[in-house]
Amino acid sequence: MRVCAAKIQSLTNINSDSSTEKQDKDRANENRMRYKELSNRIYWASFVRMHLVMYIKVVILAFQKAHSVAPFLAKNSVVAYGRNFQAISKISSREMKIVNGSIAKKIGSSACTILFQRYDVSALLNIAERGLALGGSRGGASILDLHSGALSKDDAFINIYKVDGVNKVFTKEDFKIYSHIKNKIHGAISKHFGVKKSHLYLTYPTFFSRMTSAPPQTIHDEYWHAHVDKETYKSFHYTSLLYLSDYKHHFDGGRFIFIDKDANKTVEPRAGRVSAFTSGSENLHHVEKVTRGTRFAITISFTCDPKHAIKDPIIVQVM
Repeated sequence: MRVCAAKIQSLTNINSDSSTEKQDKDRANENRMRYKELSNRIYWASFVRMHLVMYIKVVILAFQKAHSVAPFLAKNSVVAYGRNFQAISKISSREMKIVNGSIAKKIGSSACTILFQRYDVSALLNIAERGLALGGSRGGASILDLHSGALSKDDAFINIYKVDGVNKVFTKEDFKIYSHIKNKIHGAISKHFGVKKSHLYLTYPTFFSRMTSAPPQTIHDEYWHAHVDKETYKSFHYTSLLYLSDYKHHFDGGRFIFIDKDANKTVEPRAGRVSAFTSGSENLHHVEKVTRGTRFAITISFTCDPKHAIKDPIIVQVM
């Protein structure tokens, strides 16, 4: 009986071992199937993600290419011809609700007017030309920032205040002219947009620009893509441009276009004309490619946030 019991126990153990081995094999097969299924999912997820990214890049490049050579479409357009021009864009107040209750009464507004006489423009243009003569991009767009000293040079930027001989380029009178023009634009924006002067601060970057028909050499030369200023410069709440040269006389192309589904609004640059607008998504815009000549302008930007305020440049920087 003991032998039989032992045999039975032995057979039971064998069967148990066999059953356990079979379960282990089944479990291993199940794990392999799960792993294979998971691997396939990961592969296809990666495949879809990769091709989605590639598709998005292609769409972006196609969009940029299309809009670099073709006008943005709208049902109609409005062009600033005369001395005064105003246009109200779609309202988007999100960007304007900030500090000190400095919410514009005309959020989403843009205005364009002749604000300066020829002698003011000539003086400022002379400053820009003297400064840019110390550098200049190899592409079609060069900038000069008197605050930071940033100056386009070939394919990069240099600090103009570290260039030999710069102390002979600018004078105290140059900086007085710069401040006078900035103050006049500051007052005009305060009045038009209904913001107290004490709540409106000069901000960065503020810079001269020179555009030509030279082919772009870097991304900094591709100025013609549609954009929103506040997405590029977080400190901006108001953007102003003072044109220092004349469309059709000094250059062709280079017009400033506000993009809207109902009506694009085009500003034709005239020396002394100032275009000012809120810097948020309500004022999507682009600049046409310059096809002939040289287009000069100065961008002077303002904020309602004192932590982004900057002071006027002073002659001490170049002594």
